[in-house]
Amino acid sequence: MTYTYIPKGVCSRKIDLTIEDGVIKSVRFTGGCSGNTQGVAALCIGRKPEEVIPLIKNIRCGFKPTSCPDQLARALEEASAQ
Repeated sequence: MTYTYIPKGVCSRKIDLTIEDGVIKSVRFTGGCSGNTQGVAALCIGRKPEEVIPLIKNIRCGFKPTSCPDQLARALEEASAQ
């Protein structure tokens, strides 16, 4: 399943992810801090969403109430609920 999520409150503009057989196969951020988003995405590949979500949920970026990793956690939650 491929899922597209539009993040809120961060620099990235879109998160595309693929989950197959309950495992994250790909994560791609559009916009945001390239090195950070690529690193977070790479660490998610091959893991189950329920393993990744608690690790990255509620991370903040500076004074913002959210971050790109937090938005990815929200995307994974939504995609898993479908």
